[in-house]
Amino acid sequence: MNTNLQDFSHKRFNILTGEWVLVSPHRAKRPWQGQEEETSNEKRPTHDPKCYLCAGNTRINGEQNPEYKDVFVFTNDFGALQTTAPQFSVDNGLLKAESEQGICKVICFSPDHSKSLADMSVKEISKVVKVWQEEYDVLGKNEMINYVQIFENKGAVMGCSNPHPHGQIWSQSALPNEVVKKNTHQKEYYNTNNSSLLGDYLNQELEANERIIYENDDFVVLVPFWAVWPFETMIVPRVKYTNITELSNVERLSFADAISVITTAYDKLFQCSFPYSSGIHQAPTNNENNNHWHWHMSFYPPLLRSATVKKFMVGYEMFGSPQRDITAEQAAARLKILINKS
Repeated sequence: MNTNLQDFSHKRFNILTGEWVLVSPHRAKRPWQGQEEETSNEKRPTHDPKCYLCAGNTRINGEQNPEYKDVFVFTNDFGALQTTAPQFSVDNGLLKAESEQGICKVICFSPDHSKSLADMSVKEISKVVKVWQEEYDVLGKNEMINYVQIFENKGAVMGCSNPHPHGQIWSQSALPNEVVKKNTHQKEYYNTNNSSLLGDYLNQELEANERIIYENDDFVVLVPFWAVWPFETMIVPRVKYTNITELSNVERLSFADAISVITTAYDKLFQCSFPYSSGIHQAPTNNENNNHWHWHMSFYPPLLRSATVKKFMVGYEMFGSPQRDITAEQAAARLKILINKS
């Protein structure tokens, strides 16, 4: 790769969203006198009687959780989307609004309050993946639902309100902004080239081998060329599947393996339970031809230099465009070393 990319300011293009990110590698040397986060070395118990998500405990709405042994899913007691929202719209000059309906669910990864995905076995994670598949399938068949967003916010730094290992599934009638962007660019590329945008990108990354940090038979973990967050990564299936329900049992284990490897590497990076937001982008469930989709999972971790120094999206990034200091290649090299040591 051009060495100028490692030394001088430049911008990189995100082929999935059509947006640019400013990269400033020379800024990584600047001294840090900004805010530092507190780190918690508290060891959590396997069961917390005060936790609303632990097995057998009563949630805030008065419902009691079952004594679940693996994965537990329930409708969010404080869902951001409602099934009861009436159909309405506002069209008053430049003031526009539309009603939005949906179903929000919570998925507890494990009954063990102390475990994150990084602490779980590949077999345990594969059970989470299986539930993701089931929920995508069931929710997607609902006539009201046109998109299913699976995601996880890990850590208090990411606004997680409960330390019990869990994620969320928001399903809704409209396509979210980020999905609209990726849908548009993948479709345009597919119609022009009759091939997968992300598949062709993956082949180029595998040939360059500069941002690849882990591979197994079915998945590749890499730092995207256009990464915004300091240690952002993406898990991409080698085969162009439109959604996760197309995974075989073997491929589901391979996906779980990829999740296990990257989350474990994150925890090793700064010797802490690494916070992040992760999410799966896959084909809408709107009964349209979505063959242009190549599903993938992204991790957006905010830690920049240590367990206490966080990357904030402020200033230029709020008014201009995203910006990063360390390059994607530098981040990939650090993560790859940690994976190879394990």
